[in-house]
Amino acid sequence: MAVELSKLEKFVELALEEDVREGDHTSLSTIDPAVLGEAKLLVKDTGVLAGVSVAENIFRLIDSSLVLNIFLNDGESVEPGQTAFYVKGSVHSILKAERLVLNVMQRMSGIATRTKLYTEQLKGTETKILDTRKTTPLLRFLEKEAVRIGGGVNHRIGLYDMILIKDNHVDYAGGISNALQKAQAYRTVHKLNIPIEIEVRNFTELEEVLANERVDRIMLDNFTPEDVKKAVELVNGRLVTEASGGITLDSIRAYALAGVDFVSVGALTHSVKSLDLSLKAKII
Repeated sequence: MAVELSKLEKFVELALEEDVREGDHTSLSTIDPAVLGEAKLLVKDTGVLAGVSVAENIFRLIDSSLVLNIFLNDGESVEPGQTAFYVKGSVHSILKAERLVLNVMQRMSGIATRTKLYTEQLKGTETKILDTRKTTPLLRFLEKEAVRIGGGVNHRIGLYDMILIKDNHVDYAGGISNALQKAQAYRTVHKLNIPIEIEVRNFTELEEVLANERVDRIMLDNFTPEDVKKAVELVNGRLVTEASGGITLDSIRAYALAGVDFVSVGALTHSVKSLDLSLKAKII
């Protein structure tokens, strides 16, 4: 599992504080704490499964005595009626974990499914799809893992691991050259080993960036596929190229065929339909 366990532990702790607090009064009032049971994760939709490894760790963080028997793994294509896994142990623990596991897996599977649809449009090209920071607060680490499971590539994780100079930064800094010079000086002074990427809105800005030798990646924002092709030819392999801005499932292949290295799509995470899953109980 690529997700950091320490981060997941904090997430589960906060989730239980939100949902359970002093106790699951429904389970406590209706079910003997000694009762053992089993539940299956039932797939009710078509898509790509994601979050199995995360779910396994959530169950164990809530109750280390719970036992999982896994049949389907992260990244597998699924159809209605399939069983992803069985979990066996304390009924109280299973019910405490149920909603958290389902919320996480449904969201992650929806993102992985959406990502897979986009990556299929890139077949036969060298272009890869990137996610963005358009994620649910505090769920970014899970949502980006889901993108990876679906075949995408993670862009920067946050504001701390890349200098990404976007249009507002350029305008506030007084232009492309000023923004780049300040960013480069900052990286040197603070001895940061992180890449610099800059967004350009037109060919004038592109030419100004190409006159600067210390940039790692250039983002072509709201360029048409035709203009992306021209821009890629101008860059001529000197920088990593990325296209962004309103790119859809219908248009992504045209951008890939234009020769760009990466295409970033916020829709992978910001407006995804969750995959329908459910946890069905069985008494042992």
